[in-house]
This record gives sequence, C-alpha cells and structure tokens, in this order.
Amino acid sequence: MDEARLRTLTPGVLAVLVRRGADFAAAEDAVQDALLEAVRAWPADPPRDPKGWLITVAWRKFLDAARSDTARRRREETVDQEPAPGPAPAADDTLQLYFLCAHPSLTPSSAVALTLRAVGGLTTRQIAQAYLVPEATMAQRISRAKRTVSGVRFDKAGDVATVLRVLYLVFNEGYSGDVDLAAEAIRLTRRLAAAIDHPEVSGLLALMLLHHARRAARTAPDGSLVPLAEQDRGRWDTASIAEGVEILQAALARDRLGEFQAQAAVAALHADAPTAEETDWVQIVEWYDELVRLTGSPVVRLNRAVAVGEADGPRAGLAALDGLDTALPRHAAVAAYLHERAGDLATAQRLYAEAALKASNLAERDHLTRRAARLNAQLP
Repeated sequence: MDEARLRTLTPGVLAVLVRRGADFAAAEDAVQDALLEAVRAWPADPPRDPKGWLITVAWRKFLDAARSDTARRRREETVDQEPAPGPAPAADDTLQLYFLCAHPSLTPSSAVALTLRAVGGLTTRQIAQAYLVPEATMAQRISRAKRTVSGVRFDKAGDVATVLRVLYLVFNEGYSGDVDLAAEAIRLTRRLAAAIDHPEVSGLLALMLLHHARRAARTAPDGSLVPLAEQDRGRWDTASIAEGVEILQAALARDRLGEFQAQAAVAALHADAPTAEETDWVQIVEWYDELVRLTGSPVVRLNRAVAVGEADGPRAGLAALDGLDTALPRHAAVAAYLHERAGDLATAQRLYAEAALKASNLAERDHLTRRAARLNAQLP
C-alpha cells in the first residue's frame, strides 16, 4: 500500500483512538508509530483490513505508552476498551475529526495548524509556507497547540470558519504541492455542504471544483507547468465547471458575500472565457477589490496586481505592487512577468532567476528557470 493510501486511513484511525479516550497528542504519536510499523511489515504481509490493522496496532502502541506513566487502575480501564479483532467499521470519521481539532480551547490559527499536521498529513514546512512564517515558528505553534489540547475532553466541536480554512489549505497543498490531497478535500467539503446550509461552505466547494476542473491542463506530458494563458481549454472538465458555477450562483444569490465566494467568482470568470485573450480582467480586478476589502491579505493584493496588469497594462500592474513586501512568495515571479510584458527583459530575467531559487516545488522552479533562460538568450 502506498503512502497516499496510508494518509487517507490516518484520520479515521486517529479519530477512533480519540473517541476511546486517548489524549490527542499521545494518540497522534501512536498512529505515527503504527504507520511506521505498516511501512515495515505490509510489503511482506499486507493485511486484508488495513484500517482495522492500523487501529489495533495504534491502540496497542498507545497502551504501551500509557502504561509507563499512568496508574494501574486507569491502565486496566483502558485495556478493557481495546477493540475486538475483525474488520473496522466503514464509517468516515475524517470530517468529525476536523471539527474536533478546531477546539474552542485553541485559537483559529493554532487549530488550523494542528489539523493540517495531524489530520491533513502536511509537513511543518508546508504549513509554514502556507502561513508565510518561518518553519521554526510554525513548529512552536503546533507544539503549543498539542500541549493545549493535551488532556482536554473533545466533546465540543470547533467552528465552521476554522474547518473551512483547514479544508482550503489542504486543497491548495494537494493542488500544487507534493502530496495529492485535493480530491480528499473536495470530498470532505461536499459532505460539509450536504450537512450545513452555509453560503461560504458552498463558495469553498465551488472554488475547489472550478480549480480542480483545470488540473489536467496544468502540466505537460513531461511534467512541466503550463501557465493558465497557455492551457488547452479543451482539457478542462466542463462538468465540474458547470457544477461549480451553479453552486456559486446559488451562494451569491443569498447576498452574504464571503472570501471563498469571491475567490470562486474569479475562478468562474477564468473558466467562462473561451480564450485567454477574452478573459474579463476588468471584472476580475473588481472581485479582487472585494477580496482585499474582506481579507486585507497581501497575497490577494499580489494576485490583484497581476489582474491590474492584464486589465490596465503592465505599468499599472507594477504600480499595484508598490508597498508589498518583496519577500512574499511569488512576488519575484509576478514582478518578472510584469517587467517582461513591459519590455524590460533584463530585469525580468533577473527576477525570474530569483523566483526560481525561492520556488516551493520542482515543477515551478523548472518553469521559472526556463523563463529566465529564454529571456537571457534574447538579451544582447
């Protein structure tokens, strides 16, 4: 069984241990130990019921740890709860676990970080990159979150906004990162939309569907990135686009605009354009203005600068970059693109090379390196 399959089983196993009374941090450690055991044992002797095997081994790992620092009475009570051998129930505990991790005792940012690490399977480095903070800072945040919930009874679910933020970040990492979590994030958001009548849940689902619809066109056969303007739109998933637009329109009709609805509106405008040249950039800028008002996010302002450059020309786009921190992820890449369109090839080449060094994954780095090399060949 590959790593991706193991990741899909992890949340359900963790949820079972938590429900049976295991401390969250100890349960996570036990599950990680069980995963390591699976990697060692399964190639030679794969179990017929992988989830049941993981639950049994993780619970025993937890008990082994509990015996070292708990009283005999508590230990005996815990042993009585050991699950019986046999197939594990097919119930999906993942969404419930997302809500449990968004515990009221945690700040929203800590809850998101903890869930991404414990349930989403992202590394501390990936989470730090998503939050634009140093890896050491994020490691401390996650450690504090674990200490906060250590011994806490998980009988109060967190709020919808925190769960949406986690699902959004998991989807983004799955969409553009090294671990494919996008389909799982969509599945969970569908379940949440079916259970909760909330326009932002619908907005997030629409956003995911619209982005995911373009996935097949995002890479060439050799694995290299294909920019949006150069993608073969015939490879876009029209059924997902139609579903995403329908969900978005229903959400917008409720007149309770939120961040995810606004982002989905931008994605819908891209999806609606028959060609890149026919994209309604003026309306996209207007939606980015709404997003800036809703979030104040520097990343949103960076994306807005690209849209302004398309709507009003590259010089206007560069002016929109003024005041933004040059250390922002993709700042150098955006500036390079706008300088290239403005005809300043030397500056664009330098910035593409700089952006390649900062790229978060190999495909993006190779794409930016090729851009820099192409411009370098054109310089006198």
